[in-house]
Amino acid sequence: MTKLIVDGKEIDVPPEYTLLQACEAAGAEIPRFCFHERLSIAGNCRMCLIEVVGLPKPQASCAVGVRDLMPNKDGSPKVLNTKTPMVKKAREGVMEFLLINHPLDCPICDQAGECDLQDQSMAYGVDASRYAENKRAVEDKYIGPLVKTVMTRCIHCTRCIRFSTEVAGVPELGAIGRGEDMEITTYLEHAMTSELQSNVIDLCPVGALTSKPYAFTARPWELGKTQSIDVMDAVGSAIRIDTRGREVMRILPRTNDEVNEEWISDKTRHVVDGLRTQRLDQPYVRMNGRLAPATWKEAFAVIANRLRPVDGAKVGAIAGDLAGAEEMYALKDLMGRLGSANIDARQDGAAIDPAWGRASYLFNATIAGIEQADALLIIGSNPRREAAVLNARIRKRWRQGNFPIALIGEKADLTYSYDYLGAGAETLAGLSSSKFAETLKSAERPLILVGAGALARPDGAAILSLAAKAARDLGAVKDGWNGFSVLHSAASRVAALDLGLTPGKGGKTAAQMAQGGVDVLFLLGADEIEVKDGPFVVYIGTHGDRGAHRADVILPGAAYPEKSAIYVNTEGRVQLANRAAFPPGDAREDWAILRALSDQLGCTLPYDSLNALRQLMFAAHPHLARIDQIAAGDAADLGKLAQNLGSIGGNADKAPLRSGVTDFYFTNPIARASAIMAECSALAHAVHKTAAE
Repeated sequence: MTKLIVDGKEIDVPPEYTLLQACEAAGAEIPRFCFHERLSIAGNCRMCLIEVVGLPKPQASCAVGVRDLMPNKDGSPKVLNTKTPMVKKAREGVMEFLLINHPLDCPICDQAGECDLQDQSMAYGVDASRYAENKRAVEDKYIGPLVKTVMTRCIHCTRCIRFSTEVAGVPELGAIGRGEDMEITTYLEHAMTSELQSNVIDLCPVGALTSKPYAFTARPWELGKTQSIDVMDAVGSAIRIDTRGREVMRILPRTNDEVNEEWISDKTRHVVDGLRTQRLDQPYVRMNGRLAPATWKEAFAVIANRLRPVDGAKVGAIAGDLAGAEEMYALKDLMGRLGSANIDARQDGAAIDPAWGRASYLFNATIAGIEQADALLIIGSNPRREAAVLNARIRKRWRQGNFPIALIGEKADLTYSYDYLGAGAETLAGLSSSKFAETLKSAERPLILVGAGALARPDGAAILSLAAKAARDLGAVKDGWNGFSVLHSAASRVAALDLGLTPGKGGKTAAQMAQGGVDVLFLLGADEIEVKDGPFVVYIGTHGDRGAHRADVILPGAAYPEKSAIYVNTEGRVQLANRAAFPPGDAREDWAILRALSDQLGCTLPYDSLNALRQLMFAAHPHLARIDQIAAGDAADLGKLAQNLGSIGGNADKAPLRSGVTDFYFTNPIARASAIMAECSALAHAVHKTAAE
């Protein structure tokens, strides 16, 4: 530790700190534009100038390390000042230079109200400019459908360039020209292709890069702000939902170092318009082959009449990928009271069973644990498409060095280099004899990442057993470290498995029910499975997607910003999504629909409020009450899974392993209803087609 005196306060700081970090550790506030804690240091803007006693000039505190300071001859601590007249004058000079060419168009700028330049000019700006010449003007650039550019406002902080190169791993932004002719652009003004590109909107300290879909929609002071959780993938990124009245206006990231740091994917941010489009806002009943509007009472009566002569064994339910824990618990409760063991939440047919132990379906290493790993094997997954934020964490660890990565499955651009071992299960079965096996054995904390797509095959159980055997044999499971990690792509999957939403004794799977194995089928937001003709289908959901098109009765539910619900992410972290808005029209929260329906069916569920439902759920599954905590799985279960290779999984076939996500932008009904996601998807396919040619 190094002693420093900051504004008269003596502190001890690590020598690897910058002066900016040292000053902030002492409680000083240092203005900055180019510096960002998660990006490399550029030292461009000079706004963070401070005085180091003994040096004649102000120093850029972001670019000078504590260890770079020459010690005083008498051995006394170095003195740093952040509030002296010299510092104030230096910062005012920097601000005056920044504002020389800035257009000062705050009234029409989308960044107004949350602009760093605006805020800091209040403290260090002057009331008049000495600059009388013409201002510099820069032509706006096209960089895609998500990010709007007004490049005359750009102050060349280069945060966007550093983010796209270092974090996103898709170095599409760069600078051309020098001095006042410098401009930031993409190559030949092509659209950016990263799934994380819109994070540059949050990083930009001025209004040069703003959200194109959100442009001129609302001012920040008009919006209500609600902390919640993202459900577009199974990572569970921390988000803030901004609303005006009943309408969701935008979604922004919140900082959570354990999960998403401060990044979110483009789908998470821009799916907002999908919440308004193709919404189900009243019940519908199919009459003479066509869906007709109905009242709740009429819809419930039709369901009750259809269920009355049906045996419980001929009733089934499938839970969708966006369902919260509460409605899944209520659905299972209702099926039990109807005498049915036909319930499943694995629309994709994934070979995962809670009976094999919780460790068999969790990302046991945890997302933050990726940074502790020292080798990685990816099996049948494309993390860039399935969990873009988690992929950025893998890249972050890869950039630190000494992190060999290998892939079994289909080749893909993952934004980091890897060794390609092969495409199929035979490569996984013969892994122990490969060269990379020695790398895993010699690693202290090897990580084996298994994609959900690898398990959603007829031989998925065999793949899971082979992966568990590899993890045990190659040292990924040991005291103090469990590197066996399943990457799910559905936000509801882990909670569903925790709650036991799998077929009971003699029960049918989702695929068997969809093929006509039941007479009455409840779909709780299940849109990723095709139901054949035959069953009477009751669809509880939010959008006019595949499930609603097949339904005989539609009961309109609430989307994730419109309800308070518990989700469990891929690592087993229990998270709470808070209600930010209200469902449209006559739509209701899913658990309340099931409760009201149970009354009509004569098997009333024993709770009249969300709190009462949660109390029963917590009593049955206590770990769900521990918000933001992870109940770890038992690593011994993986040993049993590996030993029972033949009895559980049988033989694996030779088909290549593939990711379960083929189109990043179209993974759920909300995304498919979004015009912005459709534009991004079309652009991505055009880019891939051009690259292939």
